[in-house]
Amino acid sequence: MSRPDGSRRLLALALAALALPGCATSASRLAPERPDKPWVPQTNAAGEIVPGKNSRQAPGAGPGAGFVLPATPAPAEQARAPAVDTGRLYTLPELINLAASNNPTTQVAWNDARRAALAAGIAESAFLPRITVGAIAGYQAGNTYQSFGVQPLTPVGFNNNGTLSGTVSAVSLQWLLFDFGERAALVDAAEHASLVSNILFTAAHQKLIYTVSLAFYRHAAAQARLKTAVQSLKNSQTIQAAADDRYKQGVGTVVEVAQAKQVAAQAQLGKVQAEGAAQDAYLTLVTVIGIPYTTRLRIGDVSGRPLSAAMIGPVETLIRETLTRRPDIQSAYADQKISLAKMRAAQSSFMPKLFVSATGTYNSGNLNITAMPSVGQELPTLNVNGNQLGGSLLAGITFPLYDGGTRSAALAQARIDVDSSKARLTQVRDEAIRQIVLADNALHTSLAGYEAARTLAAAAQTTFDAALAAYRSGTGSVMELAFAEAQLAQAKYAVSEAYSTALAAAATLALATGLLGSAPT
Repeated sequence: MSRPDGSRRLLALALAALALPGCATSASRLAPERPDKPWVPQTNAAGEIVPGKNSRQAPGAGPGAGFVLPATPAPAEQARAPAVDTGRLYTLPELINLAASNNPTTQVAWNDARRAALAAGIAESAFLPRITVGAIAGYQAGNTYQSFGVQPLTPVGFNNNGTLSGTVSAVSLQWLLFDFGERAALVDAAEHASLVSNILFTAAHQKLIYTVSLAFYRHAAAQARLKTAVQSLKNSQTIQAAADDRYKQGVGTVVEVAQAKQVAAQAQLGKVQAEGAAQDAYLTLVTVIGIPYTTRLRIGDVSGRPLSAAMIGPVETLIRETLTRRPDIQSAYADQKISLAKMRAAQSSFMPKLFVSATGTYNSGNLNITAMPSVGQELPTLNVNGNQLGGSLLAGITFPLYDGGTRSAALAQARIDVDSSKARLTQVRDEAIRQIVLADNALHTSLAGYEAARTLAAAAQTTFDAALAAYRSGTGSVMELAFAEAQLAQAKYAVSEAYSTALAAAATLALATGLLGSAPT
C-alpha cells in the first residue's frame, strides 16, 4: 500500500506562502517615488484624490505641473444658519453671545471636557468586576495513516478517518478587591484631568470674549477712521470751492486751484482706503464670531463709553485679588495634583493585589482541544469531551517580585513629573504677574495717549477753522490751509486709534486678571 502524500502537500503550501508578496513592505508604493520628483495622486471619476499607487504624469501636464495638486471637488460645507436679525443693532455683549454659540472653539473645548469626564468614569469602573460571556462551536476532521511490520516482511498500513464536533459556553468573573490605593490614585488623577478640561473650557470662552472684543473695537476704530475720512473729504472740497471762488473773483491763481484739487484728490484716496479697512474689520469680526462672511449685521457704536485712569485700581491690588482667578494658574495647580496622584499610583504598584475569580462552563461534544480560542477577551482553558456543567470560585493574591526595573523607572518618572509640575506652577504664576503688570502699564499709557489725542484734535480743529477763515479773507495761503486740514485729519485719526487702543488695553487687563467673563466694562 502506498504512503499518502500529506507531507508533500504541507510542503507545497509552505512554499506557496513564502512566494506571496509582503503586504506591509509593498505598501511603500503609496509614498512618492523620489524626494525630488512630484507625487501624482490617483483620482476617481469625480476628480477626488483617492489612496493608491502613484499615477503616471498626465501627457498634457508637462513639467510645469510640478508640485501642484489636482483640483478636487470641494468638501460639502456644513450648512450653518445662525440665528441673527439683520435689522437689529448688535452690541458687544450680544455679539459675544452670538460667538459663544457659533464659534467652533467653544464646541471643541466642550467636547474635550466631556471626553475627560468620560475618562474619569472609565477610571472609576476599575473598582467594578469584569464579567465575560463566551460561546464557541467547533468541528474537527482527521486523516491518520499508520504502518507497522517486521523485516523482512512488507510493512502494512492503515487509514483512520474521523470527525468530531462540540460546543462550549462559559461565563467568567474577575474582580480586583484591594490594590493599596492604586486605582484610587488613578481615579484622582483622572478627575483632576477632568477639572483641567473644565478650566480650559472656561479659558476658551474668555479668549473668545477677548478676541471678539478686540475685533469689535477694531471695527469701531475703522468706522471712526472712515467717518474722519469722509469729513476730511468734505473739508477738502470746501477748500477747493474756496479756491475756485477766489479764482473767479480774480484774486486767486491757477496754482492755488490745482493745489486745492490735489488736496481733494488725496482726501478721496484716503476715503477709499478707509472704506476698504472698514470692510476688512467687519470681515474679521464676523469671522471671529463664527458666522458666514456674507451675513450682514448692524454693529453698535462704542464711542460714547467714558474713559478715565481713575477707573483703574493699584496694580498690587489687582495682583493680590485676581491672580488665582486665572485659568492657567488653576490648571497648573490641577496638573500638580495629577502628577501627585500618578506618583501615588506608581508607589502602589509595588504592593500586592487581592482578587477573586469565578467561572461557569457547559461543554457538549467530543472536540479534542486544549484551549478555548478568544478574540479580545481572555476565556478559561477547557477540553470538550462529553457533556459537562462546571464552575469554579478562586481567590488569590499577587505580589510583584521582579520586572526588570519597570516599576522603579515609572516611579522615578512620576517623581520627576511632580517636580516639573511645581516648577511649571511657579513659572505660570511669574508669567501671570508679568502679564498683569504689562497690561496695567499699557492701559495707563493708552488712557494718557487718548487724553493727549483729544487735546491735539481740539487744537487742530481750531487751527483749521482759523486757516480757512484767513484764506477766505485773502490773508492766508491754500498750502497753509491744506496743511491745517491734513493735521486735523491726523489728529482725529489719533483720537479714534487711541480710543480703540484704550478699550483693547482694558480688555487685555481683564483677561490677564482672569476677570473677563463677559463683555468688558
